[in-house]
Amino acid sequence: MDELDCAVIGGGVVGLAVARALALAGREVLVLEAEGAIGTGTSSRNSEVIHAGIYYPQGSLKAKLCVEGRNALYAYAAERGVPHRRCGKLIVATSAEQVGQLESIRAKAEANGVDDLVQITAQQALEMEPQLHCTAALHSPSTGIIDSHALMLNLLGDLENAGGMLALKSPITHAECSERGIVLIAEDGTALGCRSVVNAAGLGAPALARRFEGLPASTIPTEYFAKGNYFTLSGRAPFSRLIYPVPEPGGLGVHLTLDLGGQAKFGPDVQWVESADDLVVNPARGHGFYAEVRKYWPALPDGGLIPGYAGMRPKISGPGEPAADFRIDGPASHGVPGLVNLFGIESPGLTSSLAIGAHVARLLADA
Repeated sequence: MDELDCAVIGGGVVGLAVARALALAGREVLVLEAEGAIGTGTSSRNSEVIHAGIYYPQGSLKAKLCVEGRNALYAYAAERGVPHRRCGKLIVATSAEQVGQLESIRAKAEANGVDDLVQITAQQALEMEPQLHCTAALHSPSTGIIDSHALMLNLLGDLENAGGMLALKSPITHAECSERGIVLIAEDGTALGCRSVVNAAGLGAPALARRFEGLPASTIPTEYFAKGNYFTLSGRAPFSRLIYPVPEPGGLGVHLTLDLGGQAKFGPDVQWVESADDLVVNPARGHGFYAEVRKYWPALPDGGLIPGYAGMRPKISGPGEPAADFRIDGPASHGVPGLVNLFGIESPGLTSSLAIGAHVARLLADA
């Protein structure tokens, strides 16, 4: 049986950030990715937004790691030349009833350490974005966008420069946990004895954890899948900032985001589904998008929305339940030495990735 110091299961942006942090801390690290390339799951199907840290409950891991991760990500992207832009965003109230919610959003953000949100009038918003319709707005100058694939390639480069390795097409079927360490069993029957293991399998993390013999079942959450459909704008967008409506139950509403080339997309919506593989966009869902988008962009032309792509949120809270916090479960949570499980790493997981990596490295510093 081969022996490893540390294995990270999952080669998405969070898995790579964790592996990088461990390698830079002097650990011998192997990333085990089931697919034939890095970042083919949740990391390839998101809006590539660098979030400011506005919406999350005070004291939550999402709030703490988003703010830490945002600062680290901007610094890292600037240092490494990862394409990004601090474009800012407007959170818009489109009715008088919603204006009061802007102050509660601003107060929650301030409690999280986001101190640069400014409430502006409809006229001020119109001067920034002439096509916008709103009754008032919050301006978030710290929100941005990033090339997530370029980010992952840089994280992988750091890992490899620090002596870490990546193994593609290396799915893990199950594991055996004991006081002596963790034995991972690969699909081809290979057994890997590990001192430390990080389960960063994203959508599949809870299912994988259930196949860890010796891990208490009571410590593994139920997974739910919230599909987010995106529609792409035909033609160039008349906006230079991201536009978000006041949040709705279950998500942040049908918002407008931009890529680094200026292409606009709208979404994601929230569609609860049974399978993580349900990634086809139903064109009929676009009918509802028009009504929502026209609340803040009345000039959206008929036929302007084209079905784009769908992403899947790795939820550990179901329909109608409050959104769960990130679960970063180390040995103190489940009693298995050397094991860290990452559950429910949905948005703002991309923004938080470097901070999550540092957090996991601290959890395993003595493992």
